Amino acid sequence: MQKKFYAFLIFPGAHGRLHKIQLPFYLIHMLLALSAVGIMTVAALANSYARMLLKVSNYNNVRSEREALKTQYRTLESAVTSTNAKLDSLQSLATEVALTYGFGDERRPRFPSAVLALATQTNASVDSSFRASLYAFDLIRRASLDPDGNDLGRGMFSNPLIARTAVPSIWPVRGQITAGFGQRMDPFSGEDAFHNGIDISVPFGTRVETAADGIVLEAGPESGYGNEILIDHGYGFITKYGHLSRIFVVVGQVLKRGQVIGAVGMTGKTTGPHLHYEVHVKDAPVNPTRFLHG
Repeated sequence: MQKKFYAFLIFPGAHGRLHKIQLPFYLIHMLLALSAVGIMTVAALANSYARMLLKVSNYNNVRSEREALKTQYRTLESAVTSTNAKLDSLQSLATEVALTYGFGDERRPRFPSAVLALATQTNASVDSSFRASLYAFDLIRRASLDPDGNDLGRGMFSNPLIARTAVPSIWPVRGQITAGFGQRMDPFSGEDAFHNGIDISVPFGTRVETAADGIVLEAGPESGYGNEILIDHGYGFITKYGHLSRIFVVVGQVLKRGQVIGAVGMTGKTTGPHLHYEVHVKDAPVNPTRFLHG
């Protein structure tokens, strides 16, 4: 069978030599097929590249929007932090005014229901629960009947009379106050913040004493405060002790003024060993120094 060829004649010019190229029939078909495949491949690659460029463009837009949202969030977070600090400051000021002039005074102070629940539940043993119940009953009895209570002045301190041992009036530790109560710059964020208590600088391991008689509400880790102790003294008084290295009390334990409850440390958010000490009156933070002597 005679093979079929495609003949290509090349004329280089009027005086040039004629060139003749013969290509087999199947080779031309193969070249055409490869060309078609190549064109389809190039088209697919171009389409894929175009889609990738579109995705990159969308990603850049989303990233720009994300950065803008993050900036707005930081701005709003800073505004909210500043507003909360101002609200805390106003709340504390309102409590100070109420304590001074007697606004919101009650005929008889109610012992917090949380303390009564802690006093009646069995934490470690039946004996500790029984003693806590007796202590809570004694505080209520003294709040309403004891004629020898401690009169600290006007307002809630004078009517009704408050038991002397229930007022957090002794220093939990003796040292220098390195951070006072109220508005200040947060040492970690560098933003305005409200400091709910005072920081007392003392050596690591210094023993911490409770500022008044009371019952332990919390004793353990707390975000920011590290190891902390929360004590309810009745009459609306609550004290908090933070950044402790050790805790010597348990929840529900009955305490007497001056009893050792823990040791100073550096747990939580702190730049050095010190005691963070707070006093709350009816759930509002007040300046602890107004109760401390010396």
